[in-house]
Amino acid sequence: MPRSVNHVASRAKRKRILKLTRGYYGARKNVWTVAKNTWEKGLTYAFRDRRNKKRSFRALWIQRINAAARQEGMSYSRLMGALHAKGIEINRKVLADLAMNHPEAFKAIVDKVK
Repeated sequence: MPRSVNHVASRAKRKRILKLTRGYYGARKNVWTVAKNTWEKGLTYAFRDRRNKKRSFRALWIQRINAAARQEGMSYSRLMGALHAKGIEINRKVLADLAMNHPEAFKAIVDKVK
């Protein structure tokens, strides 16, 4: 009995991945093995960078809070220590947003912990 191969499914699988690699440079977009490897590596980068994005934003928020706190005559570490000591639970994202967009509200928070 001859061997049965499901060409429809295997071709569909290749087409699906080649469609995902549209716009890549050179053979990465149209050579099956190269495109598959590139796509898989891209998934690895995406997984890693979803975590790195959180790290980068936290660093940005800290820089913004530090800059605003120094304008009020306080360092970042002293401000955060004072906030925790007073029991004010406000996260860095909100604090950075206040520092950037609502400086008077940020000043009020700094005055409260001084």
